[in-house]
Amino acid sequence: MRIITGKLKGRRFEIPKGLDVRPTTDRTKESMFNKIEAYTFIQGSRVLDLFAGSGNLGFEAISRGAQSVLAVDVDSANLKLIEKIARNWGIDHQIQTVCSDVQRFLEHPSQAYNYIFCDPPYHYEWMDQMIEQILEKGWLSDKGWFLLEHDKYHNYKDHKHCFFSKAYGRTTVSIFQAQPVDSEL
Repeated sequence: MRIITGKLKGRRFEIPKGLDVRPTTDRTKESMFNKIEAYTFIQGSRVLDLFAGSGNLGFEAISRGAQSVLAVDVDSANLKLIEKIARNWGIDHQIQTVCSDVQRFLEHPSQAYNYIFCDPPYHYEWMDQMIEQILEKGWLSDKGWFLLEHDKYHNYKDHKHCFFSKAYGRTTVSIFQAQPVDSEL
């Protein structure tokens, strides 16, 4: 994996064999961040990374100017990797980790985030409920974005909070905002 741009541009990290992760491809990641940079800001933002896996999206957000990232994953081995990379790159003061099932974590809103990245397993049973909980329970700031990676069998184009949905190979990225939208970006 590599960091595409920003203060950590060009840095690479390996995912050890045996970790159960499906990292976001560079093409998809770059498209997501280009969308953010074209329509909003990332500088100084607070980011929540659900199903954090390798930390790929959180590291890219920090590199591009995010103030902080909270990485949530149920697998402690994934979080140990994120913590190790953050220490090695000198950004451990910007990244916190929480070992928790995402469904359980979302039951207790703590603060609103500017961006929520979410890359659950494609077969995740709680997908629709998770979307509603994030949108209805104050997890997003007023102008915040919830960026969800999912498979082609889920379609959120007609969801009243979804303003963007595009396929990148096997992965589709749908972007939601807290307030219902009238049109696509």
